[in-house]
Amino acid sequence: MTAELSGHTLSATLLARKLGNWRTSSHSGPAYRGLADAIRLLIVDGRLPVGARLPSERALAEALRVSRTTVTAAYAQLRDDGYLHARRGARSTTALPVTPSLRADAAPHSVSLAAAALSAPAAAVVEAFAEATHDVTPYLHEPGHELIGVSALRQAIAERYCDRGFPTEPDEIMVTTGALHAINLILTTYVQPGDRVLVEQPTYHGALTSITTVGARPVPVAMTEDGWDLDALQASVHQLSPSLAYLIPDNHNPTGLTMPVPDRRRLAGIIAETRTRTIVDESIMDMWLEQPVPPPLGAEVTARRDLVLTVGSMSKSFWGGLRVGWIRAERSTIATIAALRPSIDMGTAVLEQCAAARLLTRHDELLPERREILRARRAHLQQLLRRHLPDWEPGRGTGGMSLWVRLPAPMSTALSAAASRLGLDLPAGPRFGVNGTLERFVRVPYTLPEEQLSAAVELLARAWYSVTGSATREPATVVV
Repeated sequence: MTAELSGHTLSATLLARKLGNWRTSSHSGPAYRGLADAIRLLIVDGRLPVGARLPSERALAEALRVSRTTVTAAYAQLRDDGYLHARRGARSTTALPVTPSLRADAAPHSVSLAAAALSAPAAAVVEAFAEATHDVTPYLHEPGHELIGVSALRQAIAERYCDRGFPTEPDEIMVTTGALHAINLILTTYVQPGDRVLVEQPTYHGALTSITTVGARPVPVAMTEDGWDLDALQASVHQLSPSLAYLIPDNHNPTGLTMPVPDRRRLAGIIAETRTRTIVDESIMDMWLEQPVPPPLGAEVTARRDLVLTVGSMSKSFWGGLRVGWIRAERSTIATIAALRPSIDMGTAVLEQCAAARLLTRHDELLPERREILRARRAHLQQLLRRHLPDWEPGRGTGGMSLWVRLPAPMSTALSAAASRLGLDLPAGPRFGVNGTLERFVRVPYTLPEEQLSAAVELLARAWYSVTGSATREPATVVV
């Protein structure tokens, strides 16, 4: 029996499925290089765990329907780059180089489309930290282990929920070190190895990694072009009885879609009726671009409110360097997580919490400007794609911080590898899904300044035309 866990053997069939459509045009270089790049991306993205034993060259060649020479050369390239360890008479195991190596034909990443996050509102953040140096004074006479969070920040978070139509008290808030930390705390508390966790497909790749890290199995429910298929979601819950669900109803990452009020009410009924504990990730809630998001999903759950755990964060709204997030849940739930938390950490840094509390008091002042920045950059990205990649089809999402783009052909992994060779960091579509699907999609954030976005899309177009074997499209010239 094979398993995709560190120290275990990967079957050729499983690896082939994870690789997806790794093949590129013959114009972009030899086949072994494309295969090596695709395996390397799986390791770097965490979709192949370090220490996993790869299938034999013969088995993988048969599964991929390529020559054994191609696989042998790809494995040799990965060993030279430090991504495989080989021992005589044993299968090669995945690894990460101590110092990431760059092949002679690879460029260092000069532009990144991996992170969907804005830079900070610098002046406001500096002021918040200056004020926080005074606010932190009372805590200096204590150990500084705030398992639940400092009172000023929990009060500020609770007030925002109240303003949005979700009555909340400060003792229903736990401050965490970012949203992903909040998700990890919930998973550690409520999920056991082998449990099923229902997720949207696509979804936030960090959550998928966290789910698999605790030994659980993500169960995907595909989204449609317009949003959530609640019939499919309800059927999956009834048939598979997941221990937990993880959903992003506001400015969904990566599609940018927001769940409408009628669907929220129906989903609330499904949660209560099936007694499915649900993480509602609101990390990108503030980043609406056309119209405000509806009241929180948790406000629609009038029965069994203990089943809903809402996660929020300062990272997308204010600054990713401010590692502050939170969990909003019933008091008994907060107490349960708090009892387990000391085995993981002793609380979030107090100074950062004080700064976050200061920033939250200015959200009405700061967030409109940040939304305006995103609107302008989104329009710029859309224009760039129409010019350089007119066959690409951005999705219908109207919020968030990225476009979820449908490609003309299922070549996302090959595109990501080609982009990497040009110095552009671009996660492949399958990173946002389960079982190697989503090869026809790619997430393109619009959070970079316009000049950097222009450079990124030019590299993206070069990468795309290299893997498809077509000539780079030149902008049309109009003569009058």
